[in-house]
Amino acid sequence: MMFNSIKRVYFIGIGGIGMSGLARYFHQRGCLVCGYDRTETDLTHSLLAEGINIIFTDDENLVPISFQEPDEETLIIYTPAIPTESSILNFFKNQGFELKKRAEVLGIISEGMFCVAIAGTHGKTTTSSMLAHILTASGKACSAFLGGIASNYNSNVLFGTSNILVVEADEYDRSFLTLHPNIAVITSMDADHLDIFGDSENLTESFQLFASQVNPQGKLITKSGLAVVGNYTYSSSQSAQIEAQHVRISQGQFVFDFVSPELNISNITLGLPGLHNVENALAAIQVALLLDCTPEQIKGALATFKGVKRRFELVVKNDKHVYIDDYAHHPEELKACITAVKSLYPDKKLITIFQPHLFSRTRDFADGFAQALSMSDALWMLDIYPARELPIEGVNAELILHKTTLAERHLFTKNEVLGQVRAKMPELLLTVGAGDIDTLVEPLKNILSHD
Repeated sequence: MMFNSIKRVYFIGIGGIGMSGLARYFHQRGCLVCGYDRTETDLTHSLLAEGINIIFTDDENLVPISFQEPDEETLIIYTPAIPTESSILNFFKNQGFELKKRAEVLGIISEGMFCVAIAGTHGKTTTSSMLAHILTASGKACSAFLGGIASNYNSNVLFGTSNILVVEADEYDRSFLTLHPNIAVITSMDADHLDIFGDSENLTESFQLFASQVNPQGKLITKSGLAVVGNYTYSSSQSAQIEAQHVRISQGQFVFDFVSPELNISNITLGLPGLHNVENALAAIQVALLLDCTPEQIKGALATFKGVKRRFELVVKNDKHVYIDDYAHHPEELKACITAVKSLYPDKKLITIFQPHLFSRTRDFADGFAQALSMSDALWMLDIYPARELPIEGVNAELILHKTTLAERHLFTKNEVLGQVRAKMPELLLTVGAGDIDTLVEPLKNILSHD
């Protein structure tokens, strides 16, 4: 396929964060972009407003006439999350189209560019968004494909004029093995996606393969303590080549010093809270330095970084209530998130609303989830969001709930949660999860903002 000859692109599963970024990319290039997704979201509404045609019924008869016959000017991209029995998916297969996964296309786009790939089982979205903002604010004019909506730009894709491309490298389905980066970061390698990898050894092997694909003249930056060790290691809590020192909270913000063998940068103010985000910043800073950003540019950019939607997003903050929303869906992410909340608001009672994501993840990490959630003062659980999975016998939200050590713990529906918040008007509220818990954000915001 001659990539530059593409004039029409159809996305099967266009509403995903990664797919929508590619859709925006091809739309920006002047291609005719259409797609299907099963549910309407704020993201699909944004794509529609930008002029991208989307249908929400899995019916092959609704596929536009422009996409009826395969040719060299037409590209079909699908996400592995689409069910194999999808009518539209099978229409394109039966018509003889060559279908490509999102990761394959991302690999093609990155060829010929200076690719910076940010990988990790968690932390990669914030780190890649932080880096993209530093580079943009420093005049490097990078392009970027991000796994979340960067609040500074209200988008998950940046269109720059330089040859630098920042890519969030997804380990799911080993997607990141389509990339051959010039600079790579690995933020974490905690066991996850065991429905794909089987065990942590296979996960580690995949990250080792990813690391081996870094350009021989390139650089690999890894968090200290991982099984894969790069040219630079970083940490906020243990010995590493790059360290965060003198970490403190000043006027509600985290401040730290960046210390490396080459230089020190003192009194960096970070717009995001939490030690985990300080570590994310260490990785982003080191990449920015390798790309010739100055310490002054880096400090200025980090002070203005507004974060990523659903990554420790401060939804409400007034005299009576603080409400934070986060995408955390792994025990280590929950620990980091709840620790950050408690460090900022140690005297407030924390009510956490959690929606487990995937039956398999709930089964594999029930003890870890219970331990992390027990750091809250009260827990309101929602049922498991199944995503791409069928139910597993004996696996439900109560599996986590009953393992927690909290006296105040309940299983609620989403409507019941809204009723509880109206009745109790909590002073500190946290919603966490990767499913459709985000549909509660606006209703909860409205309740707590109008007290």
